[in-house]
Amino acid sequence: MIGILERRGADFATAEDAVQDALIEAFRSWPENEPRDMKGWLITVAWRKFLDRVRAESARTAREEHAFALDTDAATTSADDTVALYFLCAHPDLSPASAVALTLRAVGGLTTRQIAEAYLVPEATMAQRISRAKRTLSGRRLNRPGSISAVLTVLYLVFNEGYSGDVDLAAEAIRLTRVLAASIDHPEVSGLLALMLIHHARREARFTADGALITLTDQDRSRWDSHLIAEGIGILETALAREELGEFQVQAAIAALHADAQRVEDTDWPQIVEWYDELLTFHDSPIASLNRAVAIGEADGPAAGLAQLDRLDETLPRYFAVEAHLRERAGEDESAAKLYVRAAAKAGNLAERDHLMRQAARLNSER
Repeated sequence: MIGILERRGADFATAEDAVQDALIEAFRSWPENEPRDMKGWLITVAWRKFLDRVRAESARTAREEHAFALDTDAATTSADDTVALYFLCAHPDLSPASAVALTLRAVGGLTTRQIAEAYLVPEATMAQRISRAKRTLSGRRLNRPGSISAVLTVLYLVFNEGYSGDVDLAAEAIRLTRVLAASIDHPEVSGLLALMLIHHARREARFTADGALITLTDQDRSRWDSHLIAEGIGILETALAREELGEFQVQAAIAALHADAQRVEDTDWPQIVEWYDELLTFHDSPIASLNRAVAIGEADGPAAGLAQLDRLDETLPRYFAVEAHLRERAGEDESAAKLYVRAAAKAGNLAERDHLMRQAARLNSER
């Protein structure tokens, strides 16, 4: 509905207010007089609410008359309007944090309170963030929409926020990406959806009952959701067959190789290294280079992995955790234990920190 009003000429913030007013009106009137065409009713009322606001501000009579001539039945264009809203929320003038919040609010339909709880910030803080994003977009409309790459990056940021509050952001990101995939025939949209599904399939095996982190190597693979993995791999194979390779397809291919291995020993590390080489041609990411060093360490031995690691900046997140892992594989337990402690001090969350400290304690107890 917001997308439809925006397409007709409403600015983003006023369109959202008008839609809220229409929903309140529906809540009041539908129990006694439910319309046959609910969507058409809502669009019509929302548009009238918008026009009331415009008139109250003595704005643009000529545009009102033109807009009134539009057909109120916009059901056939709803998919296009939703897609347009995705791109508007990924506008290049917005910061990633603002784009994510606005996408959840405008496209996902979450309340400000739900988004705030998911991000573990006060509701007032999130309300300010969303308001700033709306002000940034005021008057811009779709003259400079974000690229498909920006839209997918925003959705992946939502997915990576994890699971907190009463909103499962990973599941919400998958839902939103499914909607986008149903509206846009693009191999990178399919690649992102496949990547999310394969990662999400491992969710139940990632933590112990008391919340302790379990690394991919130590996960009980029987707890992985085989149906989600199969769906993700099927979507990926269809996308790869188009031979229009992109960054998210490559990441999904790496995830699929991990998911295909029944045991950690069965992982096809040489092929994973090749996919990381491909990934770096799209985006020279230090994090991808760090993960590539791990894969080389598994494929060609820890000495080769450490040689690759030496080329990278030690300020990278998880650098010392990777070095600790490779040193341990090389039999340098004392050095590895110290590095695990050093890595724990830089951990991004409590679960990761506790895991790294347990690794250090394990090596120290074995000496």
